[in-house]
This record gives sequence, C-alpha cells and structure tokens, in this order.
Amino acid sequence: MMTFLPKLLLLVLLAFPATIIMKGPLVAAQDATEDEEAADEDAVEDVDVNDEDDEAEVEDDENTELTEEKEEEEEEAVGGDVKASPNADTTILFVKGDDFPANDIVKFLMGFTNKGSDNFVVESLDASFRYPQDFQFYIQNFTALQLGVVVPAGRQATFEYSFIPAEPMGGRPFGLVINLNYKDSNGNLFQDAVFNQTVTITEREDALDGETIFMYVFLSGLGLLVVVGLHQLLESRKVEHSESQKRIRASTTTFLRNMEVDRERGGFGFSYFVEKQE
Repeated sequence: MMTFLPKLLLLVLLAFPATIIMKGPLVAAQDATEDEEAADEDAVEDVDVNDEDDEAEVEDDENTELTEEKEEEEEEAVGGDVKASPNADTTILFVKGDDFPANDIVKFLMGFTNKGSDNFVVESLDASFRYPQDFQFYIQNFTALQLGVVVPAGRQATFEYSFIPAEPMGGRPFGLVINLNYKDSNGNLFQDAVFNQTVTITEREDALDGETIFMYVFLSGLGLLVVVGLHQLLESRKVEHSESQKRIRASTTTFLRNMEVDRERGGFGFSYFVEKQE
C-alpha cells in the first residue's frame, strides 16, 4: 500500500499539468470562435444598415419622382394637352386693376391678335377659381362665354368678360385661371391660358351684411327710446310745475280772502300785515 501511494501521487502530478496545458488551447479556440461570431454579427448588422440606407435612398428617389409627376399633372390640368398657337398673341386687362372684391363684379378685357396668314376662330372664353395648392381642384367655375368670332390674318379682336367671386371667398387666396379657346382654318384646336396666377379675394368694405343692419336698427330703436323717455320726463316736470303754481295761487287767494275778512271784521288785520311788510 505504501509503495502504491507514491506512484499514485506521481501520476496525479503528471496528469494535472497535462490537463491544464490541454485546456488552455481549448479555451483559446473557444475565444477565437466567439470573436469570429461577433465579427460575423457586426458584418451582418453593417450589411443591414447599408440595405436600409439603400432602401431610404430609393424611397426618396420615388418621392421625388412622384412630386415631379404631380407638378406635371398640375401643369397639364391648367393648360391641358392643347397648347397656344405661335401665330396668335393674347393680352388681358382688368378694368379695376388687381382688386378682386367678393360678391362684386370683376370685369376684364382680352385682346387677341392674329399674327399668322390664316384665319382664327375664337370659340369660347372661360374662367375659374382653383385651390392654390392643387389646380386640379375647382373652387368656383364660371360659365364659359361662347364667341364664335372669326379673326382674319393680321387683325385684332377684343373680348369682354365679367364674373362675381363668391362672398365666402373673401379674405383668402385662390388660383385664377382664364383660358381662351380658338382654332385655325384647318380645324386645329388651341387653348391659351391667358391668366394663371394666385390672387387674393378682398372683402367689400361698403357691403351691408346682416350684422351691420341689425346694429343700425338696434341703435335707431335705442335712440328713439331715449327721445321718448326725455319727452315723458319733460312733460311730467311741466305737470308738476303747473300743479305747484296752482297750489301757490290757491294758497295766496285763500290768504288774501282771510285778510279781507279780518279787515272787515276788526279793521286791523290787513293793515297790520301791510305795516309789517313795510
């Protein structure tokens, strides 16, 4: 037994360092494996971030394209596919200037000049108010003026048109679009957006609305009540003054009668009163 213990101790001393030496490389290998997995995860995250950035850039490009398409649609909504003829020239003049009062007549004159060699037939003239952020949305559409006027080559023509902005539109901006539709002798249609700008509808200062009329009626009634009250007060004062005068006269008459009676009876009452008064 004693001979076996030293051999066992020697075996343990030899086996324990070998275990430590073998475990060290295994731990190092595990650490290296974990580092490689962490690096792979970081690489995957970087790839995901790059993919998200690419998707965001694609979305921005798509939004930009949609915005450009929307602007093109608005321009097409205003002018349409029909364009103006290069052989025609148009001008516009608002009679009252750039003032667009609500619930009032707005009148303008439009001039048309035929600069070509063929005749033009001016068919119609129309106007409309549109939403300033989206010209495809009509706020108020006015009746088109049917003309059917032939303008020969090298000649001019002037047309008059008037419209009335709605009263609730006062104090707000709207897009005003005025189109002139015409065709040439070959039947080709043309449309000229003579006026296409944002204008502000003003409120009429001289307009009498319901509130103003009610205020005037109320003030008139109040003034009439004040006049009637003052008249009644003066009349009551006059009545009181006349009654007091009557009472004073009656008292004076009674006093004089009593004095006359005393004078007749004794002969001293009235004279005594007169002397005292002197």
